[in-house]
Amino acid sequence: MPTADAFESQRLRRDSSLDADRADLYGGLNVIAPPKHLIDPSRNFEFNPNNTMVTDPVSSDATSSYEGDSSQVTTPLSTPSTVTSSDFAFAFDIDGVLVRGGQPIPEAVQAMKYINGENPYGVKVPYVFLTNGGGKSEEERCADLSRQLEMEICPGQFICGHTPMREMAEQYNTVLVVGGEGEKCRGVAEGYGFKNVITPGDIIKTRNDTTPWRRLTDEENENSRKIDLENTQIEAIFVFADSRDWAGDQQIILDILMTVEGKLGTRSEVFNEGPPCFFSHNDVIWSTSHEHSRIGMGALKTSLEAVYNAITGKDLNTFAFGKPQMSTFTFATKLLQDWRQDSHGIDKPPSTVYFIGDTPESDIRGTNEFNNKSEIDWYSILVKTGVWQDKTIPRYPPRKICDNVYDAIKFAIEREQQKSINSGTTIQNIQKKREGLQN
Repeated sequence: MPTADAFESQRLRRDSSLDADRADLYGGLNVIAPPKHLIDPSRNFEFNPNNTMVTDPVSSDATSSYEGDSSQVTTPLSTPSTVTSSDFAFAFDIDGVLVRGGQPIPEAVQAMKYINGENPYGVKVPYVFLTNGGGKSEEERCADLSRQLEMEICPGQFICGHTPMREMAEQYNTVLVVGGEGEKCRGVAEGYGFKNVITPGDIIKTRNDTTPWRRLTDEENENSRKIDLENTQIEAIFVFADSRDWAGDQQIILDILMTVEGKLGTRSEVFNEGPPCFFSHNDVIWSTSHEHSRIGMGALKTSLEAVYNAITGKDLNTFAFGKPQMSTFTFATKLLQDWRQDSHGIDKPPSTVYFIGDTPESDIRGTNEFNNKSEIDWYSILVKTGVWQDKTIPRYPPRKICDNVYDAIKFAIEREQQKSINSGTTIQNIQKKREGLQN
């Protein structure tokens, strides 16, 4: 934590001594949530007439303890003015954490208000969203999420599963893009800078016996483009979003994988000359409005690999982005720092990022593995509102389990408050230090 002298220099740049004290305490904190232990504290707070935040004694059972916790946290509070934290941040998965079946999870709106300053500490914490979902542009996804959470979400704090693929637009010119509704994924790919984007609909429109059981709808036929099959070379295959037609999409992907260097109409004799195939994520299941998890892109990937092996006798090497891939967390770290700098003027990395997710195999695994390599403490928090089922043992254990995203945010902010108390950087201690320096 910053020294008292550093806090003093910060105070002199502010008009209000109250704002200075709050900024001193929180030094510019940011939040992205990943928890450390499987302790499940659920603390309730109330205010007494002296504007002091106290712990509800009813919450003092064993499940309410957490790493570095003390039996009671007491912090003076005066007015509802807020300060932005620079020391920690949050990262959120979306489906199963904030949204389920297109509707906000009940605690989600309250949670986002809490993180934006409506909390006992008057602290706002920066955050980003890291979802394996896709099929739309980041701008469209942000518009959807803004409506669902009743707040403004900016593309600068949002990562889809396919967002890192935009870095590959200069490497590949002619690509096959698969998945999503209508022409949205073609538009996303073109927005990333890919110059010649082909869809399965283009190939079916050009030769309708490519997929024996699928016929394009009138809308699909209108939006698809005829291509020169004899002179088209696919340099890479990108599965941007979940397939709406597994049979047809797999047929076309397999045809291209078994070509000679992606040249349509050719067939390799050795079955190792085709273009690379990239998936935006590897989730086998995901959380929807259905009471049971539904299969997703990872299931298509597994199926494709199995069918390829059954036909050729060879293993298919595909590539996946999204969680739990380390490249996605590296990308998220950069996005988070850019967002903190551009929107909050914070030019240092956070000491802790709390990542809140619902899937042990992607959210928790990725956070834990990245934490082992990162200088920043990525702290994994698993919530019970999505894929993971309560009373089962997570395949990849998180550092913390919470009932929902609201409880997860409260836990993380309380943990940071406890760290400030343990290091002696509470408002009272800072004021005593100043008084000593003045005397």
